[in-house]
Amino acid sequence: MGAFQKYLSVWVALCMAAGVLIGRFLPAVPEFLGKFEYANVSVPVAILIWVMIYPMMMKVDFKSIKNVGKNPKGLYVTWVVNWLIKPFTMYAIAYLFFFVIFKNYIPKDLATNYLAGAILLGAAPCTAMVFVWSQLTRGNPAYTVVQVATNDLIILLLFVPIVKFLLGVSNITVPWETLFISVILFVVIPLAGGMLTRIHVVNKYGQEYFDDVFVKKFDHATTAGLLLTLILLFSFQGEVILQNPTHIALIAVPLIIQTFLIFFIAYLAAKKLKLSHDVAAPAGMIGASNFFELAVAVAIALFGTESPAALATVVGVLTEVPVMLVLVKIANSTKHWFPAKAKTEAV
Repeated sequence: MGAFQKYLSVWVALCMAAGVLIGRFLPAVPEFLGKFEYANVSVPVAILIWVMIYPMMMKVDFKSIKNVGKNPKGLYVTWVVNWLIKPFTMYAIAYLFFFVIFKNYIPKDLATNYLAGAILLGAAPCTAMVFVWSQLTRGNPAYTVVQVATNDLIILLLFVPIVKFLLGVSNITVPWETLFISVILFVVIPLAGGMLTRIHVVNKYGQEYFDDVFVKKFDHATTAGLLLTLILLFSFQGEVILQNPTHIALIAVPLIIQTFLIFFIAYLAAKKLKLSHDVAAPAGMIGASNFFELAVAVAIALFGTESPAALATVVGVLTEVPVMLVLVKIANSTKHWFPAKAKTEAV
């Protein structure tokens, strides 16, 4: 991890502050950009989110899925934790804090919107930064690719119904069409584009050129897109933040607790199954971290750029990097918990 990525939370905080200042002192900027919408989706934000997501999707090698059967236990851990546990624990923890513990600090209408943002984060497991966390824990790179590839495919099937169900439980009405359009815009299109780009470049120039040259040209695109998106989002939300500055910290509390909880559920399950550390660590990391780019995009599409729900999703960005670095240290210091050699062949 480079210095820029390592201190990503610092740059995120600075961009959030810059956005708030723009919204406060240069309100004409967000007002002008807010005019460019299509089907309730901000065109400038959509472009920046594609800039974030597209390079990630190019890195996913779906050919690796054919090797799933060689070592399925680690994938079972990933799938069960990400799709049968994580969305529902996120809902429960966020509800507990926003509506019970923090009820004297957060008005009910804001709590409902913050809960919606938390739900979107909980239903979107990480598909990009997990490559970084896997590398830092010396995870099996081939196995990590399979975990990411299968999660990308599962997102296409389960993200919409899970989000729809949990938002419905929260008494938040969201049209099915809006959710499906969001997934098409921010998952299907960049996923297909990334896959076609990968196939074209590999066929024309070879795998080595793709891995060592082509992909590296986009190394900073995701981070730049993220930071510019945050400036734009926080320029839209400047007034909301200035009126409720402590809410950033209040939103962060359940998100951080959820991150630690999910990591240890997956990590200890892998230990119980006697998986090797290079499989267990990425399994814990992919569940603990979030596909926050998708969560931010869908929050904007569903609730608007100025919504508290969108604010909750970007707080997830702010907390993720420092918390995940702590989990990396925990994983590396507990390597002795796991067998020295994998019980099954690596993918």
